[in-house]
Amino acid sequence: MKVLLLKDPKEDDCGQDPYIRELGLYGLEATLIPVLSFEFLSVPSFSEKLSHPEGYGGLIFTSPRAVEAVELCLEKDNKTEVWRKSLKEKWNAKSVYVVGNATASLVNKIGLHTEGENCGNAEKLAEYICSRIPVESLTVYQTIPHPGIHGNLNSYYSQQGIPASITFFSPSGLTHSLKHIQELSGDNIDQIKFVAIGPTTAHALTAQGLPVSCTAESPTPQALAAGIRTALQPHGC
Repeated sequence: MKVLLLKDPKEDDCGQDPYIRELGLYGLEATLIPVLSFEFLSVPSFSEKLSHPEGYGGLIFTSPRAVEAVELCLEKDNKTEVWRKSLKEKWNAKSVYVVGNATASLVNKIGLHTEGENCGNAEKLAEYICSRIPVESLTVYQTIPHPGIHGNLNSYYSQQGIPASITFFSPSGLTHSLKHIQELSGDNIDQIKFVAIGPTTAHALTAQGLPVSCTAESPTPQALAAGIRTALQPHGC
């Protein structure tokens, strides 16, 4: 059975996207189509803040892109060495929070220890953090439609037909892809099980008038694969 995941492919240490692998264990043939691109913002301001950990109680990484923003700052300002020798340990003396295991893994790779990944979603993590520290936010990237989304969706539908399930990974991904999916699916859209990676995305689906067949219990390949399998069974999840 074929399922469509609207996300970037990300290879793990085994050289395969973990979502494809987990869904394959249930006999599901998954295809990944990226729906978003990213533009980094406020890089000079972010770089300056990274250089002064003494001014903050910790860091909060909301996505893998936020980790990429750190790497960009270090590369552009030639701070890789000072990060390795001193800045990293200064930040490690504080709390470093993340949403989800994928982000935690990337944060660990730049040498930081994480907490909060087991909260499961942004809302629960926010409650956890706000009970401990005041928060200052800085937007370091913005999402834009992936330039290949229409062509990739057209190719998928022409070659593989209507998917049994479509998983959305963010409200913005839904915004940039839904109209084209509706056009391609036509009257057959009722056959598709719509799945959300988390409650925020599920709310966005509901706001668009779409039935949510399942919301992953946590933003992990294992939880999503189990949820999709259940959703595709006769009684759903």
